[in-house]
Amino acid sequence: METQGKAVLITGGTSGIGLATARLYIEKGAKVIITGRYRETIDETVEQLGPGAHGLVSDAGKMGDIRNLKQQVKEITPHVDVLFANAGYGQFAPVEAVTEEHVNELFDVLVKGTFFTVQQILPIMKEGSSIILNTSVVTESGLPNMAIYSAAKSAVQSFIKTMAAECTARNIRVNGVSPGYIETNIWDKTGLSPEQIDEAIETTIPTIPFKRFGDPEEVAEAVYFLSSEAASYIHGTEIMVDGGFSNIVAG
Repeated sequence: METQGKAVLITGGTSGIGLATARLYIEKGAKVIITGRYRETIDETVEQLGPGAHGLVSDAGKMGDIRNLKQQVKEITPHVDVLFANAGYGQFAPVEAVTEEHVNELFDVLVKGTFFTVQQILPIMKEGSSIILNTSVVTESGLPNMAIYSAAKSAVQSFIKTMAAECTARNIRVNGVSPGYIETNIWDKTGLSPEQIDEAIETTIPTIPFKRFGDPEEVAEAVYFLSSEAASYIHGTEIMVDGGFSNIVAG
């Protein structure tokens, strides 16, 4: 098994896509380190994942936490073979309602959090390692109420290419997964009311070719593939995991 004994770091690993990915890597025999903002949630998740799981309290929106991350990881493993920079969430608002706090919060977590996490962990990644960034299909089209979220995810998308260019000399591959609408708790953090969430979901389902949201496990499989030897010649690009949402007009 090619992941047996490998060390995998997943930021934002206590729920949704991060949790599903952690579970998959553990099933494949990897040592998995997850991060999250709250000790209680981290401890519960590590217990749920079982042997092979380790948890660190680290907020991707706080530079102090990110600066400490490498040392925290080194106390568990001397190196990282796979980094999945996954931590993030969405907050949505029309242009007229966007505040400076809204912009700063999303860019701190999604843009600065992703960039500086990679910067901190890269020195302890071995030759042949893999970095996967979590982008989003919102970068492919203009969607209402998502100006700031789309801009932040577009920055992450650009990191795939620029980081790949720099990491090539060390034979470290950098790629991304671009999830569409996935069954996670992302709606809980949007600032929308339950009624607005229900309306958004009801409006969105008909626009998806398969008429359903994806499962987190479906994204996890794409992350695992990108870090595997089967993807050894895939570099500087991203895989859409969106049920065709960004490319197919739903009938």
